[in-house]
Amino acid sequence: MPRKIRELVKELEAAGFVNRGGKGSHKKFTHARVSKFVILSGKLGSDAKHYQEKAVKAAIEEVKR
Repeated sequence: MPRKIRELVKELEAAGFVNRGGKGSHKKFTHARVSKFVILSGKLGSDAKHYQEKAVKAAIEEVKR
């Protein structure tokens, strides 16, 4: 069962990412140590897509390095 968008947002915020807003249901997260943005689309209660989960995982791992 896929995780929810709200779970991915909590993981990003716990790792130090900051929500810089976005248009509509899109949320743009930034971090000082990560070169790329992480953009999540969908409402907080929606199921996350597999590529969104991969992007969050990769961004958090880049922060840990």
